[in-house]
Amino acid sequence: MKITILGIDIAKAVFVLIGLDEKGNEILKKKLSRTQLKQTLMNLPPCKVAMESCGSSHYWGRQIEAMGHTVVLIPPQYVKPFVQTNKNDVNDARAICEAALRPSTPTVPVKTEAAQDIQSLHRARQLLVGSRTATINHLRGILLEYGILLGKSPKKVREEVNRLVEDPEAGLSPSLRETLRTMVSELSGLEEKLAKFDSRINALAKTHPVCKRLMTVPGVGALTATVLLAFVGDATRFRNGRHFAAYLGLVPRQHSSGGKNVLLGISKRGDTYLRTLLIHGGRTVVRSVMKIVASKQEPKGRNTWILSLYERRGYNRTAVAVANKNARILWILLTHEEAIYSATGPKARSAA
Repeated sequence: MKITILGIDIAKAVFVLIGLDEKGNEILKKKLSRTQLKQTLMNLPPCKVAMESCGSSHYWGRQIEAMGHTVVLIPPQYVKPFVQTNKNDVNDARAICEAALRPSTPTVPVKTEAAQDIQSLHRARQLLVGSRTATINHLRGILLEYGILLGKSPKKVREEVNRLVEDPEAGLSPSLRETLRTMVSELSGLEEKLAKFDSRINALAKTHPVCKRLMTVPGVGALTATVLLAFVGDATRFRNGRHFAAYLGLVPRQHSSGGKNVLLGISKRGDTYLRTLLIHGGRTVVRSVMKIVASKQEPKGRNTWILSLYERRGYNRTAVAVANKNARILWILLTHEEAIYSATGPKARSAA
């Protein structure tokens, strides 16, 4: 019997395979190591290989596609409902097969190695930002025990701690001064590394044609543009801009029944990091509009819409609404190479 769908439960060293024929009958069940998996897949005729979108799935996706198979990556939340009885590797592989049989099951495209390089760059930057925040909080907590309150920004913390360490009249013991010197040195090292990551991201954004087009949208900078380049992949897989915004978790959740539609807060699905950057960009746009109003200038274009929404719904909701609108504009720019952004929104590029 020919295998039409092969479900693979991925792990670090052990892989479970479940194969189904065209009628959905189970005709293969194997437990393999990493080396055995490659050899087994090379010997199988081309088929549809389904896996959960998880750690190392994109690597295996590229490897399996090179063998002539069709790879389908399914988000874990769409596989979980198909797990029967107890959870184990075999039942997980069966659930992946069942989910792959449904045409309506959402899938994730296999990332290229270049996209994963950009993703790794951003993940490493996130780690450094988290370490810097932890170091700053540690310094502020230590000095608060001595009755000294520091500001929150990295620059203020570094300057104030250096001043306290060098000031003989600050009333700090030699032991505490040495501790603070070590912590400040650690903070400075983290900021130097962050600056290197930022320069690499900015250099990529300035040279990549897609990123340069995306950065014409207000509230979209080098970080957001490069993340979109890595995380989204082929934007044509989304039906429209609203579908793309829903993928990013920027549309309301529903709790509707009996014909009564109830909309809640945003769904927060998709990648948290990308959604956070878009919302931060929305906050930047809202702040710029508020500065225009504060300077007693007349808002124009979409600034009028932002001001009206701000007056009705407040700052945070307006920022999310701007992020939603930006996501739809970005989808147009990603899917239409001839599109450009103007103050009134995206439009087709002129022949000239």
